[in-house]
Amino acid sequence: MKTIFGTRRLLRVFSPLWWRHRNTANLASLQDVMKLPEKKRRSVVSPLEDLEKLLSLDVDRTNFRVFDPTIEEIVEAEKYFRSAGKHVIDYLTSAVRMDHVPELQQPEVCFIGRSNVGKSSLIKALFALCPGVEVRVSKNPGHTKKLNFFKVGKAFTLVDMPGYGYRAPEDFVEMVEEYIQERHNLKRTFLLVDGTIGIQKADLIAVEMCEEFGIPYVNPQQLRHI
Repeated sequence: MKTIFGTRRLLRVFSPLWWRHRNTANLASLQDVMKLPEKKRRSVVSPLEDLEKLLSLDVDRTNFRVFDPTIEEIVEAEKYFRSAGKHVIDYLTSAVRMDHVPELQQPEVCFIGRSNVGKSSLIKALFALCPGVEVRVSKNPGHTKKLNFFKVGKAFTLVDMPGYGYRAPEDFVEMVEEYIQERHNLKRTFLLVDGTIGIQKADLIAVEMCEEFGIPYVNPQQLRHI
């Protein structure tokens, strides 16, 4: 396998871009980003674009931006993750078995992945503009032990799932697989993979499960169609 970047050079270039991206959390919202000059705005929204200049000329870039929304589209999407008026975002309930799962009418989306892959952290980031919504995160694998439901107004419900693999709950199969297979209003499953180590055997098993159950899940090729 060809090495695209020299490791030291990659870290030297990537680190400032990463911290510049992390520091955008100080901004109130993407509406504030829209007020920035165009060059600065692109550096905030797409901090890794500058890395493409370091790619070998023969590297195929076709799939680099399978999900490449405009800033305007991102700002519009942000409205779903900000409480306003009757659009209330809040923690709803937790469940350890299917008979504890609330009966809801709105569509649901869920996040699955290995233990400690960052599911809860991603949800916490999505709700960053809703400080009253508590999403518990931990560096310890297996922290999430229940199905946690978060109501996003009347638009949809977001479900945080226990992770599979290391320190997964003993009843993971009964809890998670049963929910994914039987939940009729589950409209999309997002499978999170740790980019630092790539797809592991447990991730492939999760993909096979979604395929076997006929569950609509998101892979990079599908992102452009959402």
